[in-house]
Amino acid sequence: MRWSRAFIPTLKEAPADAVSPSHKLLVRGGFIRQVAAGIYEFLPLGLKVLKKIENIVREEMNKAGAQEVLLTVLNPRELWEETGRWALYGEELFKLKDRHGRDFCLGPTHEEEITDLVRKEVKSYKDLPLILYQIQTKFRDEKRPRFGLIRAREFLMKDAYSFDTNYEDAKKSYELMGQSYERIFRRIGLKFLRVLADTGQIGGKKSEEFVALTLYGEAKVAYCESCGYSANAEIVPLSKPPVEEEEEKSLQKVETPNTRTIEELAKFLKTRPEKIMKSLLYLVEGKPVLVLIRGDREVDENKLERLLGTDNFRLATDEEIKAILGTERGFVGILNLPPNRVERLIWDNSLYGVKNLVVASNETHYHYINANPERDFEYGEFYDLAEVKNGDPCPKCGKPLKLSRGLEIGHIFLLGTRYSEPMNAYFVDKNGKEKPIVMGCYGIGVSRLMAAIVEQSYDENGIIWYPNVAPFELEILPLNMSDETQKQVAEKLYNQALERGIDVIIDDRDERAGFKFKDADLIGIPIRIVVGRKAKDGLVEIQIRKTGEKIDVPVDSALDKFEEIKEKLLKET
Repeated sequence: MRWSRAFIPTLKEAPADAVSPSHKLLVRGGFIRQVAAGIYEFLPLGLKVLKKIENIVREEMNKAGAQEVLLTVLNPRELWEETGRWALYGEELFKLKDRHGRDFCLGPTHEEEITDLVRKEVKSYKDLPLILYQIQTKFRDEKRPRFGLIRAREFLMKDAYSFDTNYEDAKKSYELMGQSYERIFRRIGLKFLRVLADTGQIGGKKSEEFVALTLYGEAKVAYCESCGYSANAEIVPLSKPPVEEEEEKSLQKVETPNTRTIEELAKFLKTRPEKIMKSLLYLVEGKPVLVLIRGDREVDENKLERLLGTDNFRLATDEEIKAILGTERGFVGILNLPPNRVERLIWDNSLYGVKNLVVASNETHYHYINANPERDFEYGEFYDLAEVKNGDPCPKCGKPLKLSRGLEIGHIFLLGTRYSEPMNAYFVDKNGKEKPIVMGCYGIGVSRLMAAIVEQSYDENGIIWYPNVAPFELEILPLNMSDETQKQVAEKLYNQALERGIDVIIDDRDERAGFKFKDADLIGIPIRIVVGRKAKDGLVEIQIRKTGEKIDVPVDSALDKFEEIKEKLLKET
């Protein structure tokens, strides 16, 4: 490819709404452009990267014995009704009607359709095991699309589905896919963790996430360096603490002016946040619910969603708190609650056994100190709702956990019969008995992988691609196209590279050298051959984007040296 003919619209500045490095750099480098919130088009460079990632995914799927299919984007409502997910999936499901009034959705995932296909075709144990996969555009109406390709409403996904006759074989298929995922992520150079995860709206018996460690990932991972336990933080269990051995003091009402936060209140009362009861008013499907948690903890809304069985909830506004409880934010508490105004009280485990608590009075600028359970208030049912923190005990060995932020890049599920039973996907075994097919499903966010690579591999000048996913493996950069020697040497190397099958671009633009270098750094081609003044002496300079290393080599051996460096970079990843 000649840069003079390429469509590479680079930008000096990132969009004002871009926050994450991958969003900024993929837009600035001319890889993607936004059409609407969470919806992006891929320009030639972006599509090249996407196709290279896709090919690696396809190679590993095929190597594992999976077979590629292409399912439909439009799914009829009837299929989703069979599993109950038409209602269960919630507002993320894009729904539409055809001209005849029939309901459809844009597929966010394809468990229903693939199960429908298999139940029509698979009748006997002789037809199993089977693994089918596709690479296709998916649609989810995200509540808060952000960070470019990291949280999009339209995205490219590889989803695979396994079908077995029993759980033992299903577990083997599950692990086969897990190992394939590990190979895929290593081949594209990602640092990742494989962690236990929630089964969520997909369902099933077990699931694990593959998480690329990045600052702008939305997943929080907890791991233990002592025993090797690792899990998405939202599923790490936190037990009730032991009852405090402390003498109960007399309940007192005290004035606490303008103390609307836990920090302000703790400072004013000269106490610790863990001795304060925090009361959070939520509206759950429009109904008021009070969540009670210790002042040094935060509510994990993923845990709360699982408890409530709906994602239709949010914190009440200041106006709603005033209308429902007659008080202000910061002064909501269980003491003096107006009768029949709250549908439900939910207690987090962290409050169990805590004595001499600070509790809000439901009166602005006042709190109670030394509130104690059973004497001053009654406990309800306790649940594990708190976010995990650094130093919390590992559920496996009890040693302190560590936390890291990451980006979910793959998810595998052992579904069991979650879909086969309600959809009557049965087979006949050796004894002539009908049994439900045992399933697994496996997803990789292909377009998200592109963002994950950039999140882990960039510097202040731009992207640093790995050779096997870069838009081009090699760039030939003549410093001065008006210099006949430089031009001839650059053209010779370019044509030889094409003959060798190297994915190469030559920057043949009549631009300043500094301008070319800025664009080269921005789009991140891993290796470049710079043709400058030494060309007259038969020398060119090879530059390695990742390390900044520069090596003078004879023109005739430049491409051999390029291939040597490329192989070394691939081994490092």
